[in-house]
This record gives sequence, structure tokens and C-alpha cells, in this order.
Amino acid sequence: MSPHAAALALIDQQQAAARDSLVGLSNINSGSFNAAGVRATAEAFAALYAPLGARAEWLEVAPYESTNDQGQRLQKPLGPALRLRQRPEAPLQVFFCGHLDTVFAANSPFQTARLIDDNTLNGPGVADLKGGLVALQLALSALEQSPLRERIGWTLLMNPDEEIGSRSSAPLLREAAQQHQLGLIYEPAYPDGNLASARKGSGNFDLIVHGRAAHAGRDFAAGRNALVAAADFVRELNALNGQRGELTINPGYIHGGGALNVVPDLAVFKFNVRTAEPSDECWMQDQLDLLMTRLNEREGLRCELVGGFTRPPKVVDAQMQRLIDYVGDCGRQLGLGLQFKPTGGCCDGNNLAAYGLPNLDNMGVVGGDIHSDREWMRLDSLAERAKLSALLLLRLASGELSWP
Repeated sequence: MSPHAAALALIDQQQAAARDSLVGLSNINSGSFNAAGVRATAEAFAALYAPLGARAEWLEVAPYESTNDQGQRLQKPLGPALRLRQRPEAPLQVFFCGHLDTVFAANSPFQTARLIDDNTLNGPGVADLKGGLVALQLALSALEQSPLRERIGWTLLMNPDEEIGSRSSAPLLREAAQQHQLGLIYEPAYPDGNLASARKGSGNFDLIVHGRAAHAGRDFAAGRNALVAAADFVRELNALNGQRGELTINPGYIHGGGALNVVPDLAVFKFNVRTAEPSDECWMQDQLDLLMTRLNEREGLRCELVGGFTRPPKVVDAQMQRLIDYVGDCGRQLGLGLQFKPTGGCCDGNNLAAYGLPNLDNMGVVGGDIHSDREWMRLDSLAERAKLSALLLLRLASGELSWP
């Protein structure tokens, strides 16, 4: 029998309560821009984690900046981050992270959790990511009841803005990376239960084109069509796809024009770039600088590009491979044949790796159809994934696994 069997058995005893907690959390809307809902979610998690005795800190974050259809830069207030700290003097410091926000706005029709069958829960955030934070609470409860707990200190950051790029919580992530030796993030596992290894990076950009309005019939030549200029930029930008390895560019949104007898004097275009290698960012920035220079050389146009790369690509280095091997071995001890595969998606694990913290970032529950009203999670994965984290922590604390 495993020396940690008794600690892991405690998790099974709490699964029913964990399910009820997740249903309640899912029923709180915490869309990224619903600051009150994000705060309410943080308060619910604070109550759930309170028995662990960690020190809680409420941290306000900067507003989110965005571009509206009129080309104006707006600031939107966000809910707070919640940080829990336990034993900061312990020899091994582990950083846990999970986001409070979901993609479902306060006015979304998708607001409540429901059982699809005895083992499947549908609801906003049940997989992404509230279920992961509930599973983590089970894992930390097992650790805190073990005599090995004194050997591990930990910090848990619940941030309010992961779904919109974590720009406001980035300083908190950077600080955490400098203070810990390894990280675990609780994004959902894949529907088949497997985990991510390497991840692509990501950047979001907004092009704002100011032209000159004119009557489309009487004075057409005096106009400078901002919509046409933006469309030319889109065409040239899209032509860069396929020129740089696995880098991809997705033109995602364009707005401009109005009355058909007016030459449009404003256009706003938004796009996403996915990078596979760190050097891709420099290459892409050079291409954007060239396109912007050409666009601004047109008489009568004034063009601005805002935004940037917020998620560097996450590559598998020696330390991350070691963590993958450790988690894979813990999975085998629990009867899980985990596989690790690269993905084009990104998350806070990208940023933490770029800041120097080795991490695995989808240690949460098993689920799928995230970012849709079909989002689901497997209820038995609450205990299953809690045991995976708990076993890793207990083996690190006991010295069976060494780190760093």
C-alpha cells in the first residue's frame, strides 16, 4: 500500500461536498467584466479555502484597456484577485494558480449548472476553471492534514482576468514566479483526461485607421476611405500566414463605415497572432512595423496599432520535462495513463514559464466544450485530479521526488 493512501482516502470522503460547492460556484456569474460577480466568486472561494488556515490577501488590479468601434481607448474595471499564502518559510515553495473569471457575460443566457447524468455536470465555469479550484482545495486539504505539510509552503493566486489575457494580473504572476520553485495551474484537462505540454504564444492587436469623410457622389475624390485602407492591411497581413513556421494570424473583427453615400473616415480592425517560438514575436513585430509604415505613407490617412503579445510561447525545457515525468509517474500510481501533447491554446502557464517558473497548467478537472453553453466536466474527476495533485505534493514533501 502507498504510504500516502490514508491522505488520499480523505479526498474521496469530501467528493459529494465538493460537487455541491462547484454547483454553487457555477451559479455565480463571473464574466470577466462583471466585477461584482468576480468578487462574489472570490468571496465564495475564500470561504471554501478558509479551513486550510492560509493568510488571505485581497488585491485590486488595474482596469482592462480596450478599443471601441469609434477607435477610442476605454478602461473597464475588474474584480479583485485573491491570494492565499501558507508557510512562506518552508524549504519548497509551490505556486498554484486559477482564474475566477469566465467568458460568460452577466447577460449571457448560460447562467446555471445542471446534471446531464450521474457523472456529468454542465454549467458556466464547471471545467474552466472553477472545477479545477475546487479540486485543488481537496488536494490541499489532504496535504494540510499530513505531517509532511511543514516541508512545503504554497501560494494560491486566483486572478480575475485570465480569459481576457491576464494583462492586469501579470505583475502578480511575475512576482510569484520569482518567489517559487514550481507551479501548478488548474485549467481543465482535455476531454480524454490528458494534459498539455508545449503551448503556442498569443498576441492581440487593434488597428485604428482615420481617413477623411466626403460625399460619395459630389466629392468622392476628396475622401480617404478608412475602410478600404483597413481592408488592404487585412489582405497584406493575412498573406503572412505560412511564411514563418507554425506562426498563424487570425483576422478576427472589422468595423467601419455607415451611410452608403459617405466615404468612411474610420475603421477598426482586430486580430490575433499565435507564435510557436520566442523569436516569432520579433519577426512578427518587424512585419507589422513595415505594414504600418506603408499604410501611414498614404496621403490623408492616420493609422495607429495598439496591443501586443501577452502570452509568450511555452516550450518544454529540461525542468518542465522533469515535472511532466513526475506527474506522469504519479498518474501511473493512481491508474491514470496520462499523455502530454502540445497545443495552440495558451494560458497563465505561458507567462509563468516565460518568467522562469517551470509549471504544468491543466491540472484541473476533466471536461470539454469550454467557452460554450455545452461546457461540461466529469464529476468523478474532482477526486481523481485532486489525488493527482495531492500525491505529487506528498511525494515532493517526503523526498521521494526531488525539486529543484
